[in-house]
Amino acid sequence: MSRVTVSASQQNRAELTVRGLIVGIVITLVFTAANVYFGLKAGLTFSTSIPAAVISMAILRGFRDATVQENNIVQTVASAAGTLSSIIFVLPGLIMIGWWTGFPFWISFAICALGGILGVMYSIPLRRALVTTSDLPYPEGVACAEVLKVGSSGDSAHASDIEHGRAGLLAVLCGSIVSAVFAVIVATQIFASDVAQTFRIGRRGAVSGYDFSLSFALLAIGHLVGLSVGLAMLLGAVIGWGWGVPHYSALAHDVSTAAAALAQSTWSHKVRFVGAGAIGVSAIWTLLKLVKPVASGLAGAMAASRARKAGKADTLPITERDIPIGIVGLSTLACMLPIGWLLGYFGNASGLGAQLPTLIIGGVAYVVLMSFFVSAVCGYMAGLIGSSNSPLSGIGILVVIGAALLLVFGVKPYVSPDAGKALIAFALFTTAVIFNVAAIANNNLQDLKTGQLVDATPWKQQVALVIGVVAGAFVIPPVLDLVNHAYGFVGAPGAELRPNPLPAPQAGLISSLAQGVIAADIDWSLIRTGGFIGVCIILLDEILARTTRHMRVPPLAVGLGIYLPTQSTLMVVVGAVAGWFFDKRADRSPRPDATKQLGVLLASGLIVGESVIGVVISAIVVFSGVSAPLALVGPAFGPVAIIIGGVAFAATAIVLYRWILRMGAARST
Repeated sequence: MSRVTVSASQQNRAELTVRGLIVGIVITLVFTAANVYFGLKAGLTFSTSIPAAVISMAILRGFRDATVQENNIVQTVASAAGTLSSIIFVLPGLIMIGWWTGFPFWISFAICALGGILGVMYSIPLRRALVTTSDLPYPEGVACAEVLKVGSSGDSAHASDIEHGRAGLLAVLCGSIVSAVFAVIVATQIFASDVAQTFRIGRRGAVSGYDFSLSFALLAIGHLVGLSVGLAMLLGAVIGWGWGVPHYSALAHDVSTAAAALAQSTWSHKVRFVGAGAIGVSAIWTLLKLVKPVASGLAGAMAASRARKAGKADTLPITERDIPIGIVGLSTLACMLPIGWLLGYFGNASGLGAQLPTLIIGGVAYVVLMSFFVSAVCGYMAGLIGSSNSPLSGIGILVVIGAALLLVFGVKPYVSPDAGKALIAFALFTTAVIFNVAAIANNNLQDLKTGQLVDATPWKQQVALVIGVVAGAFVIPPVLDLVNHAYGFVGAPGAELRPNPLPAPQAGLISSLAQGVIAADIDWSLIRTGGFIGVCIILLDEILARTTRHMRVPPLAVGLGIYLPTQSTLMVVVGAVAGWFFDKRADRSPRPDATKQLGVLLASGLIVGESVIGVVISAIVVFSGVSAPLALVGPAFGPVAIIIGGVAFAATAIVLYRWILRMGAARST
């Protein structure tokens, strides 16, 4: 009887509501605009799930029937803002190569919407393999779930364990306030944003360096992902900056360029491609390991479909009800038809009309196969280290190289020599569609993990994400067009005449790769070297799996450590080590599990505060037109800012951890 009662209450709870969708869409529009600008300027986009969850709880708290599941729907819709904005890593490349002068609305909208919807569809059969039956940490998904649980007034009044209690709420709030205040002080430039140094090694001009970002969000990500992933990323950083940058900079024999500039150039043009090769091999290995669980997930989806057809849908647990697999298949097919038309339209407009059958059939086949590959790999990477740190641009590198190679072998021999730019544009156009699939899959599985932890209904989340994709797709083209006309992009024709063109670093890199492959002047040895490193790490990980109980070296995490800048990785490593020490101390406390849970909630709060303030500051930058609108001091204060910022960061982190340990001990008495 109790089981039936619970099921009935679940069916009647507020979840996929009109008011929730409206709140989510409004947040999506605002966050997407801010994310597009900030991403073009800094090369980074914010994960908007947690800020959206916090805003949603503040808005919906006034409704008596609001639930944690309804707040989850709002953050699911709004998470499309951080996700779909990642198209800025590819689409501006068409401006940079001089193919477009602006972003045509309906073409750009269709790329974003169709790719995004495909990403949702592809991630549905992956949910059981990567979320339900997986032990991946999903740091941001777990953090968002903890925030939703603690902030849900409807649940907290009836829950007695620590995650819903006063101590848990206090941990989230204090973490949020501390990280937000610290981020604001960093924006004033009184505290440095990072502690970095580059230096020369020996007499051959070799350089190296390090960069510890003073980011409590990155520290918290490290705490959540755990020691194995953190140490694997450290190994990657050591390979990249302990061997890669010194080795390739020494080969240049450049002693005149400043060490910082030479290190950055070497990492961007050499080591990053080594990292892309390592990620590529690790991604293929990851996909091979996922074949069995994905097949099991598809079998589960088919079984659920048969249960529905037999009239037994009510027997399925509410947390296992995806969009029916038949609808998934039809939706995927429905997306492929306009994608084929888009590829044909673009190819014809590019002067490649004689090759349209090859371009359309080959393009659609490449989108179908590569989309599933990147969905699985991105979902796994998001589960491993979080959506914000998942190197989507690394996936973009692999996709654009594959697209360009297919054009070189299948089309280039049959067109005139002056069609090179058209082929480059077609490669970027195809990559843009697949990139959106990757971005949404990267985010969607994180959302579904959050949903699993708050007992949400998967199909309702999947519908919400489709709505968020369409809303985000409407706002991205006009914002891109606005910033293009206001600032322009570095490397685009006429950009040198603009006062402050936006760097758009990933788009520049991916468009350069397309040009390099089609013009046959790319350095394949770098990618082969990375592939060899990836194979060695895979072998090491397999040996450790068979000879030790807990020690692992996740190959993808090592590839990330090589590919990502140390600004993004080293503080994650520090957080992983700090979290390990915290857990060891918690094991000696009277209630170890409850104390560890408080640590997770503190980390969640640290992510919340910095994420919300990051979005606010980026909006201030957009509307003020000033790159550092909150700055109170100038560059001359930099050395002092590094010292006081570094000391303040370390001291604050220690105080927070000690406070959480004391609070956990106090609650046990």
